[in-house]
Order: sequence, then structure tokens, then C-alpha cells
Amino acid sequence: MTLSRFVTKNAFRNKRRSILTIASIGVSLLLLTFMITMWHGFYIDKGSAESTRRLVTRHRVSLTFSLPGFYREKIRAVRGVTAVVPNSWFGGLYKDNKPENFFAQFGTDPEEFPRVYPEMELAADQLTAWQRDRAGVIVNDELAKKFGWKLGDRIVLMGTIYPVNLELTIRGIYHWPTQNNSVYFNTKYVEEAVSWFKGQAGTFSIMSGSPDDVATIASAVDDMFRNSPQPTKTESEKAFGLTFVNMLGNVKAFILSICMAVVFTTLLVSANTMAMSIRERTREVAVLKTLGFERKTILTLFVGEAMSLSIAGGLFGCGFAWLLLTGMKHSPMGFFLAQMQVTIGTLAVALLAAAFVGFFSSLLPSYHAANVEIVEGLRYIG
Repeated sequence: MTLSRFVTKNAFRNKRRSILTIASIGVSLLLLTFMITMWHGFYIDKGSAESTRRLVTRHRVSLTFSLPGFYREKIRAVRGVTAVVPNSWFGGLYKDNKPENFFAQFGTDPEEFPRVYPEMELAADQLTAWQRDRAGVIVNDELAKKFGWKLGDRIVLMGTIYPVNLELTIRGIYHWPTQNNSVYFNTKYVEEAVSWFKGQAGTFSIMSGSPDDVATIASAVDDMFRNSPQPTKTESEKAFGLTFVNMLGNVKAFILSICMAVVFTTLLVSANTMAMSIRERTREVAVLKTLGFERKTILTLFVGEAMSLSIAGGLFGCGFAWLLLTGMKHSPMGFFLAQMQVTIGTLAVALLAAAFVGFFSSLLPSYHAANVEIVEGLRYIG
């Protein structure tokens, strides 16, 4: 029997305890993997090449305030800007207010929208049909599959923010490289139906010529409207997305504290399990020494058993975290998690943490077991 086979068989000699240990470590590693994925998605991942060139201009005070429509042409004149479109959240109801029927709805300019979002994949004839129909709408292919929509179908969005129900005809079904459960229609439809919204826009999405121009454009736009009745705040698309995260408070500290608590708790669970397991095998250690096993070999055996259980729990937790995140991304609120992906790096960090826990939780009890004298071990009753 090889050493690795010996370690594996001993790691699962008490199946109930081993399964419970793997499950407890797996749940902890699930949470750790999820937290690391959130950290990576919020603060490290830069997004697509196109998104690094985009900016969003909104009202400096709050997103609830609109901006004048004429700001668009002034922003277009800023050096480095290649395209600008309005994006106004409609927030209507489709069928009812059940979560499964929720999706994002934006009013925009069909003519310039493809220039600001070039990663959108939409057939040329469908784009032309959308641009020609004031009451046309384009929908995400995942939404079309979910609701059974086809080209030419009519959908009704019941207004909640705006006192109007939009009767829209599906003119295009687009594909987005990342999760994007959204529909886009011509903002003129709402402007013509709601008098107080005429000439207004929720935000402006800006496409710059280069990622290096983003900071310069943001400063120039905000300086232009600094003393106006509707001052602006312009930031990169990534920073704009983080404003929603920052509403929850100090998310960085929250994620870091949870990760530390998870690792510490897992360490305690694993240490307790290994201490119990090794203490019960004191006589076995004495027998192994009698058969000629050296102290370092016994130490390696026990540490290897602990690391085997920890890594098995880590694999279980990482796999379940991937399944959970995939399911959440296909939920009604999945577009908030569009950039969240369990990467190879995240898996490596989680499994390294599992191995770390297994090693250090078993090191001290394994060391004591390896140093037990043969006579003392044979006399042990426990």
C-alpha cells in the first residue's frame, strides 16, 4: 500500500465524521469563494475593452434627478468624446410585480446607441427596424428565451415612475457578451407621452476615444456644468456601478472581515476534528512506531489526512459556489451580478486557503502524536 493510499483510507475511516467535516469546511469555503468573487468583480475586474472607454454622467445630487437634454450636445463637444446617448430608467411592470417578471428597461437613442455599446450583437436589419420604429424595442436574447418573445411581438410596460403605459413592438433580439437582462426603446416615446419629461434624460453614457481620455473627459464635463442649476458627476462605467455597491456602506471592510472570520472558523472546526481523531489513535501511533515508522512519516500521515479532508471540502464549496452564482445570475436581479465570475484565480485562492487550514489545524496535534513514546502509547486508554 502506498503512502498516499494509506492517507486516503485513514482520512475516511470514520465516514460520518469525515463527511460532516467536509460539509462544514465546504460551506465555509463556499462563503469564502463567494466573497472573493464579489471582491474581484467589484474592485479588480476592469470589464471589457469597450467598458474601459465608457463614462456615465448623472446629476451630482442623486440619480432621482434628471439632466437637461441639451447637455448631450455640450458633452459631445468635449475633446476625446466620440459618442453620447441618453439612458433613462423606466422602471415599469411587465404583466405584474412578481420578481420573475422583472427586468431592466431603458429609454435611449437608437441612432447612436450602437456607437456607445459596440459589443452589442444585433443583426443589421433588426437595428434598422428599431431605429425606424418610434415604438420599437430591442430585447436581450436571454429574456426572449425566458418569455418566449419573437420578432414582431408586442409587449406592454406599465408605468410606475412615469404616468404612461408603453406599448412596444419587438424589432430586434440582441446578444451581449455578459449578462444583460435589459430592453431598450426610443426615449422619444416617453418624452412625447409625458410633458414634464420632455427634453430630459436620466443619465448620459459617453464613449471616449481611448481609456486614457476617461479622466480628462470626466473633469471637463463636470467643470462645464459646475455652476449650473443641474451640476453633474461624471465617472467611468466601473465607478458608476460601484456607487450602488457603496450605498451598502464599507463593502471592502465587510468582505475582508467575513473572509477572515470564515478562515478562522474553519481552522477551529478542522483543528477540533483532527485533535479528536489523533487522540483516538494514540495506540495506533505506538504500533506504527513499533513497526518502524519514523516520527516525520507519522507527522506526514496525519497532516496529509487533514489536508485531504480540507481540500475535499474546498472542492465541494467552490463547486457549489459556482453553481449558486450561475443560478443567481439567471435570476430577475442577475444583471447586478453580470461581471461576477468564479475565476481560476479565485478557485486557486480558495483551495489554497483550504490547504492552509488543513495544514495548520493538524500540525500541533500531529506533532504531539508523532512524539508519543511507544510504551506510553500502548498503555493509553481512550
